[in-house]
Amino acid sequence: MLDSKFSFELLAQDEKARLGKIYTSRGVIDTPAFMPVGTQGTVKGIFTDDILKTGTQIILGNTYHLLLRPGIEILNNFGGLHSFMNWQKPILTDSGGYQIMSLSKFNKIDLNLGAIFKSHLDGKKIILSPEKSIQIQKAINSDIVMVLDECPKQTSNKKILSEAINISTHWAKRCKIEFGNNNSKALFGITQGGLDKELRIESIDKLIEIGFDGYAMGGLAVGEKQSDMFQILNETTDLLPKNKPRYLMGVGTPSDILGAVNEGIDMFDCVMPTRSGRTGLAFTWEGKLNLKNSKYQKDNTPLDNKCRIKDLNKYSKSYLNHLIKADEMLASMLISLHNIYFYQQFMLKIRENINRGTFKNFYKKYINFFN
Repeated sequence: MLDSKFSFELLAQDEKARLGKIYTSRGVIDTPAFMPVGTQGTVKGIFTDDILKTGTQIILGNTYHLLLRPGIEILNNFGGLHSFMNWQKPILTDSGGYQIMSLSKFNKIDLNLGAIFKSHLDGKKIILSPEKSIQIQKAINSDIVMVLDECPKQTSNKKILSEAINISTHWAKRCKIEFGNNNSKALFGITQGGLDKELRIESIDKLIEIGFDGYAMGGLAVGEKQSDMFQILNETTDLLPKNKPRYLMGVGTPSDILGAVNEGIDMFDCVMPTRSGRTGLAFTWEGKLNLKNSKYQKDNTPLDNKCRIKDLNKYSKSYLNHLIKADEMLASMLISLHNIYFYQQFMLKIRENINRGTFKNFYKKYINFFN
């Protein structure tokens, strides 16, 4: 029987790269881990049973969007998102902090009230306070809850970055109080500071002082160069507690993930596998393949001979090219499922190489492979 207490176990390291396990009441998560994004209670275009077959152990939902639809009342009626969407494995929820940035034209920030949104659906006023964010995530019944933070757009302006740290720290304290004592769930803090080493260290120190079950690197993957992201991770990730999970939010390409694992990151999420699938882009051990390209029109080979989920290994690139050109929805469904499967296979290979002490060789082979 699964232990109801949330915990993290560090099993091995290969230089900075870490192999571990996160224990939750709904299942074990092997790290480094990739979380497919189910913003509105669905990983777009893929059945939950098939997501499970890819080896996915945790998915991500979004507090802001689930508040709008279906709303807290319906989620409470179902006892949370797990039953509502038929997914019994762990769920992590973004707090709504990313929407403060991505939907900035629809909101304003107040230190005491929180984020004041004008719904992009119907114009209704929504106040997302730190307390409200936690309450919604409790209604979702999230296994890993994120604090509400201000994630500024890409900038080198120290005043803007510093203000974001002050607001995020203030909200993080309030989130922890609202979260209360719950050993079966986890609350993660989110560091800010952009690419500024001193500010990033300041944010980390403040969050460690508050104390969380895990720590996320926020405010990255917002348009900066990949090399700059790797540099700030190199300078600051080791300052995070060794015995807690480390999560890089919104990342990313296989190369992004590989480079961040190299700097000691344990958890990732991104819409890229499914978003790319909807545009005909497949991630494979051959590299990135744009299946819209006419060169695949007569290619009778599958994307992956080994993938038997939904008989994906029986669909040729030629057929997928045809589906795309015919504007058939099956194209995006099959490619999206393949991409999630590939990402999970990629994470599995990362874990195997860390365990064997051969991660550096794997890193060197693939760090530029998908660029």
